[in-house]
Amino acid sequence: MTSSVAFDDEVRQHHHQIDADHWEDIYVVGDVHGCRDALDRLVDRIAPGERTLLVFVGDLVRKGPESHDVVDFVRSSPNAVSVQGNNERKVVDGEKSVPGLTAADRAYLESLPVVVTWEDEMVVHGGVDPRKPLGDHTADDLLEMRSFTPGNDYERPYWFEQYGGSPRVFFGHTVLEAPYESSSAVGLDTGCVYGGELTAYHCGTGAFVSVEPTETHQGRSADSIVSPTAPAEH
Repeated sequence: MTSSVAFDDEVRQHHHQIDADHWEDIYVVGDVHGCRDALDRLVDRIAPGERTLLVFVGDLVRKGPESHDVVDFVRSSPNAVSVQGNNERKVVDGEKSVPGLTAADRAYLESLPVVVTWEDEMVVHGGVDPRKPLGDHTADDLLEMRSFTPGNDYERPYWFEQYGGSPRVFFGHTVLEAPYESSSAVGLDTGCVYGGELTAYHCGTGAFVSVEPTETHQGRSADSIVSPTAPAEH
């Protein structure tokens, strides 16, 4: 994918394309939300080599206690990239402030792409709307998509349970009881900051890698944690 998709002008300006041939292994990592301890333990479990790429689905910051440390890890690692999440956008727009973030941190968050692609794979924070072509998606669509309800609420139908297209989309944003995987979508926000696991997906083997948090930083109601259903057949 990627070169074949005619993104709109805004998305095209915030699109990062990876040369997959440069990497032996690619892992996609779920929402970290300032939980540096969990991130360190996940990275230790992955044990990345020089040709291992870590691609983050965004929401590196907010809610957990160590947003600066998480940003510093991703920004300083030559084998890590991230898309922008809605929480990065809130910081950039001045809607939310995060203790400990520096001006350099905020500049880095503003620079993040909204979509990362390689081959037939695509990483965004929110998702896609299967009711319209990818080329008609705005940056906000890719950042915020969750369900077909007004306001993208935690209510079915969720986009990923309806999507059966190409490319395969890796996403966060929607807190899941367990990782979601279909032939077309992989959901990785398993609620690390809420007491769930921090989860990564190995694109080469299709294996999930996860760690349990040592601390729950925020509570969350059960109706805002999704138990994914089997993907729709197409």
